[in-house]
Amino acid sequence: MKTYSVTAKASVWTTIFLCFAMAWSCWAAESTGDVPVNAEKKEQYRQEIMGTKGQLKTDKEYVIGYRDILYVEVYGEGSMAVGVNNPSAAPAAAKPSAEGQEFLRGRGTGAEVGADGRVSLKHIGDVYVVGMTLTQLSDYLKKLYNTVFDKPNVITALVQSNSRQYAVMGQIARPGLFHHDYPITLVKAIAQAGGFTQWAKSEITVIRQKDELVPASGQDKETPKIQKFKFDYDDFLKGKDSEKNILLEPGDVVVVH
Repeated sequence: MKTYSVTAKASVWTTIFLCFAMAWSCWAAESTGDVPVNAEKKEQYRQEIMGTKGQLKTDKEYVIGYRDILYVEVYGEGSMAVGVNNPSAAPAAAKPSAEGQEFLRGRGTGAEVGADGRVSLKHIGDVYVVGMTLTQLSDYLKKLYNTVFDKPNVITALVQSNSRQYAVMGQIARPGLFHHDYPITLVKAIAQAGGFTQWAKSEITVIRQKDELVPASGQDKETPKIQKFKFDYDDFLKGKDSEKNILLEPGDVVVVH
């Protein structure tokens, strides 16, 4: 019979905790009033380290949407999510659709953004959060929790993204909605949806509708409300028009002809 030392057990629990911490760190924020290093100083140091590469544009901040699962903590007071310790708030298995895709995922153990755009938090009740970045949410909640605690340090994190999705339809093996959890190109999205049916042509159309909740990506020019992108898969295989293999954005509709 194998035995494990207290040190070994502690190491295992430490590893588990670090895994959760790393998962949360992908999208997390503190109130700007509690961060001593401002954004300008961070950018200055980043460019000093990266040199010319430091001029590259950075990713946009995550914008909170409906059904997202958020973690909200007041440092020293614990999680502020209502019902987070209830058995009903435990992670649930994803519910596969008829095509076998994971459209409805588990609730998780954070605060879920409801259909009304609000989350329920301890001491302050329902708060409207849709359209905010995590940093904006931290700043907003800090003001609210100032009425409850003395100089609260508010931390927010994205536990699970459920609002960012794209659709693939037409002559595709597994049409449906897919979660936009990470940057994905058009070709990879087609592969993720099972590839073409035997009746598919090589033409693909991407329809992109402007999302009013998502701020512009630093561009001065106003983008059209609806954009269409054409892509020919046969030309892509021949090495032509590789730049048309665009990165999809949340809300995109991919139509395979």
